Amino acid sequence: MKEKNIKSYTKDIIPEGKTDWERLLKMSEKDINAAALADKENPPWTKEMLAHAKLTMPQKKVVIHMSVDKDVVDWFKADGRGYQTRMNAVLKSYVHQHLQKEP
Repeated sequence: MKEKNIKSYTKDIIPEGKTDWERLLKMSEKDINAAALADKENPPWTKEMLAHAKLTMPQKKVVIHMSVDKDVVDWFKADGRGYQTRMNAVLKSYVHQHLQKEP
């Protein structure tokens, strides 16, 4: 990670973003927990889910230089930042699917 990408914040300096910090700071712990439980995109973990959870440490990345068709890069970039990470995830999924098929 490059030093210029690292940002530090204190409790007195709140970063800008999509979070409604004023509303959040006024909420009680009970309200925050209720909102978290109501989040359909991030449901709470069940005991069964925790029993099957597996810690996987990220692998070290290898820097490469390659040529990719413009339309492919444009498609990944359309979702914003992190397009290279998304491209890596697609390639990784492809590799894992093919590794499972090998005898």
